[in-house]
Amino acid sequence: MYDQPRPNRSTPAMTFDRMLERVRYEGVYPTRERAAEVVHNVLAALGRQLTGDERVDLAQCLPVEAALTLTAQIPDTEHLTGWGFVKDLAARTGATPATARWDTGAVLAVVARLAGPDLLARILRRLPGGYALLFGQAELRQPQPAAA
Repeated sequence: MYDQPRPNRSTPAMTFDRMLERVRYEGVYPTRERAAEVVHNVLAALGRQLTGDERVDLAQCLPVEAALTLTAQIPDTEHLTGWGFVKDLAARTGATPATARWDTGAVLAVVARLAGPDLLARILRRLPGGYALLFGQAELRQPQPAAA
């Protein structure tokens, strides 16, 4: 009974500085400042898409600074696909879609490790299609029944 993981950790396993270093490494960014900018942009965009218990649980897994960026956003009423997420991020930041996709992958790869497989699976079930690849996961689709 005591060896079960606790769902509500009081402190994240990674500091914000360590998170920035991981994102800087993943994205091959030249400075910590650039990595911090990317982290805030991507987490703000994710905060506009993610709702419910998954949003709360993810915030608990993140360093405080990252969690505040995620939760400071009011969720949009329009849920974007993964590609829509990237295009929206590009438009908001003035980046190209390719750069926005790169930035998203660098941040969400680190977020996926912090969240762990169970929470990540719940997050992906809540979001529209296309997000698994952004988190560095395979996107498996259930076969659709053939139309009669």
